[in-house]
Amino acid sequence: MPTKESKSMQIIDRDLDFLIEAAASGVADKANLKRILREDQDFRNSFVSDEKVFNRLMADDELFLKISPSLFFEILLRKAVSDLSKVSYTLEKTRNMSIPVFDTRELVELLNDRSIVAYLANMLSTFTRIESYTFSFRIRKGLRKKIRFNDMDITSLIRFSEAIEDEYRLGLYKRIADVCLFILGIFPDYAERNYRYPFSGEVRPQIGAGARISPEEYEKKGQQFYRLAAEHQTAVELDLSDVLWALHENFQKVKKPLNFIAENYLQYKRQMIFG
Repeated sequence: MPTKESKSMQIIDRDLDFLIEAAASGVADKANLKRILREDQDFRNSFVSDEKVFNRLMADDELFLKISPSLFFEILLRKAVSDLSKVSYTLEKTRNMSIPVFDTRELVELLNDRSIVAYLANMLSTFTRIESYTFSFRIRKGLRKKIRFNDMDITSLIRFSEAIEDEYRLGLYKRIADVCLFILGIFPDYAERNYRYPFSGEVRPQIGAGARISPEEYEKKGQQFYRLAAEHQTAVELDLSDVLWALHENFQKVKKPLNFIAENYLQYKRQMIFG
């Protein structure tokens, strides 16, 4: 589980080729343009935010396989900033109604922070593949315990984070918080339906050993574990604390641009992209 994200997005050759083809196909000196895109972050961001780039992305269902996932999601995040800046409110959905909240200015301001956009783009890219792990650790002399889990299972991730030494916990803290944000941001309908029956609103019975997690609990755990990650000494050493604190403090706000992306850009593509 990687623990380091760049505050500015890295870019690879095939991503540069795509950006140039989509936004500046008529440029003669493409090699020089590539160099500028690599060296000038503001210039690069203007390409990523270009409407032609977004339109090209949406027109090709297979493009997700041709560029890096992090660029794919960065384009969506920057488009969300642009679209949210043109409206005055977002809708907060409850089980019975949608409530307008006049908070788009705050959301746009939040996503104008490059480190948050970089973190979110990289975070979303990790959910295009789900990893399974088996760890064996010593409980006491002569007795070892084996834990199996996948990195979407926050219950197992929490248990494992409590079992290992503190110096190794940052990646687990981040993943737990990221899973909570991802589910509430991209699949909020799953979080609600998996916890309650849609018509009666009654909580579904627990099946097997896995506890059902309410949307409210996902939010609580997300905030809690971003705080634990931000406080971790390794996060300080990797210069990740600021962005993790921002996610802790703005958890409710950060999930809204992800909701916007899921509803307006991904729609029926969510299952294809995230499996």
